[in-house]
Amino acid sequence: MKKHIILALATVAVLAVSCGEPKRFSRFSDYATVDIGKEEETSLLEGISDNGKEVLNLYRFAAMEVDKIYWKQAFGDKMAIDTLMEGPAKEYALINYGPWDRLTGKSFIRGYDWFMPAGACFYPEYMSDEEFNACDDPDKFSPYTVLRRDEKGNLKAVWYHDEYAEHVEKICKYLRAAADITIIPSVREYLNAQADAIATDNYRAAEEKWLKMDDSRMDLVIGPCESKDDQRFGIKKSYSAYVLLKDVKLTERVSIFSGMSGKMQEMLPCKEEYKTFVPGESSNIFVTDALYYSGEANAAIKDMAINLPFDDAVQASVGTRTMLMKNVIQAKFEHIVFPLGNLILGDEERELLDHDAFFWNIVFREMAHGLGVKKTVDGVEVSETLGNLAVPVEEAKAIILGVFFTNKMVHELEALDLVTSREAFATFLAGILRSSRFGNIGAVGQGNIICYNYLKEKGAFQRHNNGTYTINWDNAYPAVEALAGELLEIQALGEYQRAADFVKRYTEIDDDLDADRHNIRLELIPADVKFNFVW
Repeated sequence: MKKHIILALATVAVLAVSCGEPKRFSRFSDYATVDIGKEEETSLLEGISDNGKEVLNLYRFAAMEVDKIYWKQAFGDKMAIDTLMEGPAKEYALINYGPWDRLTGKSFIRGYDWFMPAGACFYPEYMSDEEFNACDDPDKFSPYTVLRRDEKGNLKAVWYHDEYAEHVEKICKYLRAAADITIIPSVREYLNAQADAIATDNYRAAEEKWLKMDDSRMDLVIGPCESKDDQRFGIKKSYSAYVLLKDVKLTERVSIFSGMSGKMQEMLPCKEEYKTFVPGESSNIFVTDALYYSGEANAAIKDMAINLPFDDAVQASVGTRTMLMKNVIQAKFEHIVFPLGNLILGDEERELLDHDAFFWNIVFREMAHGLGVKKTVDGVEVSETLGNLAVPVEEAKAIILGVFFTNKMVHELEALDLVTSREAFATFLAGILRSSRFGNIGAVGQGNIICYNYLKEKGAFQRHNNGTYTINWDNAYPAVEALAGELLEIQALGEYQRAADFVKRYTEIDDDLDADRHNIRLELIPADVKFNFVW
């Protein structure tokens, strides 16, 4: 092995607690506690002026208000959790933003439904699909509205800026205050535009400003981003915030790939008629250190990278930005992927585990979100035609294209000399086994389990009776290409039933995978990380 110093694991065990509080509470998973924002040998904030530090503080204040909104979206009144007796159940509820384990979807505190509501708090309790379909308010389809009942009990759409007005007002105040004191014009333009966007739920102009803001070390992603929590209709977006600090040297190192989106679109393993989307020319990649997460971003499973915006029109006219959080990537590799790979991979495969391969798989996974099929061959938005299946299909597509493009960069384009194709796939296999711990409830877990089951079916790897995996190299990358092609075709044709059959078939957790998940848990390898914010 190379390049690795494995840190001691600091796990937060979820234990059974005494009577009165839990309903069904066993240790579903462990979380490694990781300091975020810690200034080590080289200060993270070195070179940031006092003025810049004040801007960062305002970013954090805005992010704290985001957290309050997200509690309302995911759970309701946070006071119900705050007033619980101190103990493991309360701590686990704070990690999960509610009484439902994000890895299983099941409750672990008495007094709550056994399963997490599919529509979170975006829709009224007991609302039927027929009632939703009969509602004639066109705003019900907006990602930025909730459905509520009027005085007569009829459904109505309420915009986020009205539903969460108190917190929206404070967020906008902090963003405008930061805009007033920043010395960088592009940052000022973005912050004022984002304040306008949050105040009106009209985000396109702000997203374009954000993509053009590339001359600051500090970055703030804030607002409704992803629709993972709306597992009922796949429409409503949850509030998130990320306060990030760019690593200038590493950003320069990966920037060579920023202008390759067009070439990568051409390389997709699918029919030419599915590649009609043309990514914007201003796509870029930033390598950052995470200083602060809040809202959906901080709920249970933490993002190592993001690719935004999701607006197809902005992606086409301007592009996307891939944000890589290197301190989070490092923490997950050291605490989870490397020890898991050493436990479950064969002797030869174990030697191929590599941090750089893990990093580049993530780079290209996130870039893949900005590529591929955005509209079906009939001209309909993929998210519209696939509905609640759009997100798991998109997650699986991006995950598999991550390792696909790493391999292509090594061989066809000769653009990577830090990793080998075998390191990329072996580390990828350890990665999807890690992510199988997320279960088949959420979209991220579903996407990884789809990759596992499909590649296993195609003979890319073999699980032996002793619980270890070996890779069949003749089959590995052909299987990767086949899966990517099938997912892209599902998106291109927009056939809901085909997507439903595919997702159902390949998200089943078979006996082998279930045994792996159990063995990994017994070895106290964490499922993910829990942040201790020290900045």
